[in-house]
Amino acid sequence: MSIDSILKYFYSGLNSPDLLTNILFIIVYTIIISLLVSVFAYLFGWVERKLIAKSQYRHGPTYVGKYGIFQNLADLIKLITKQKVVPENADVLLLNIAPILLVGITILVILLIPFSSYLQATNFGLGLLTVFVLLGFTPLLLFVAGYASGGKFAQIGAQRSVLMLVSYEIPMIFVIATVGFAAGSYSLSGIVNMQSNLFYAFLMPLGLVIFFIAMLAELERSPFDLREADSELIAGWLTDISAPYYALALMLDYMRMFMGSLLIVILFFGGWSGPILPGIVWLILKAVIVSLFIILIRVSLVRMRIDKILKVGWMYLLPLALINLLITFIIVIR
Repeated sequence: MSIDSILKYFYSGLNSPDLLTNILFIIVYTIIISLLVSVFAYLFGWVERKLIAKSQYRHGPTYVGKYGIFQNLADLIKLITKQKVVPENADVLLLNIAPILLVGITILVILLIPFSSYLQATNFGLGLLTVFVLLGFTPLLLFVAGYASGGKFAQIGAQRSVLMLVSYEIPMIFVIATVGFAAGSYSLSGIVNMQSNLFYAFLMPLGLVIFFIAMLAELERSPFDLREADSELIAGWLTDISAPYYALALMLDYMRMFMGSLLIVILFFGGWSGPILPGIVWLILKAVIVSLFIILIRVSLVRMRIDKILKVGWMYLLPLALINLLITFIIVIR
């Protein structure tokens, strides 16, 4: 039995008219995708530590497991078994809710992303817009997390994150509108299908560059990791959280990187399109390559100042996003 036939059977279960069958397959789908995301987050946490160590002529993780592969597991167990401490001035309710909502939104976005023609929880016309509406809650939740801790470093870090995300989400929205216009649809599956002959990375290379930079800011990856400018803010909005929540934040970082890589691949590199191999293999392979590139950027670039980051977003990316929209419009109309 081939992978495609298994996925077709799974897709029929997800879209079954029988409610009980439909619910059962959605639960199984959620478990499968959650396991996939967890494996990715764990492995790329290890890969990033190894690559950074290699660039700095260090060994990185070596002691726990072959090549230190189980070092992250040891660190995770250490963090989640430590005492949970709540700062004296913290808003306990908000401090507990904000990180959980961040994780919930990230998982929901990943569940909305199709992994192949037959491995997707749903396929509706406004899938892309729904994904970025959900991502739009991120600045608010980051601000709430920083405010709830009651510490000045956390609040300053959260405010920086909000300012940065707002300035980079606007150019991102223009690029999303351009992709939807070129595809004639805001369905993620429809966008992938329209790239069967030509990837949008070649149709709108400027849009790819803008979207990639804006996604780095959305993920708060280097050089946009202002929330934890350790030379100034210690760890930003993570400064006053205890070890279990810090472990959750670390896992969330790599979950969001996986999510961002998937969106870049689907919008600009044809998603699961590819010869010979099953579609899901192509999607994961492309996402892995994009993720490695994101890690290499962290290895090679230094953090930027907040004023320069905002200047890049408002004065350069926003006009370039409008130019990209105009160029794509002319190409598609012709």
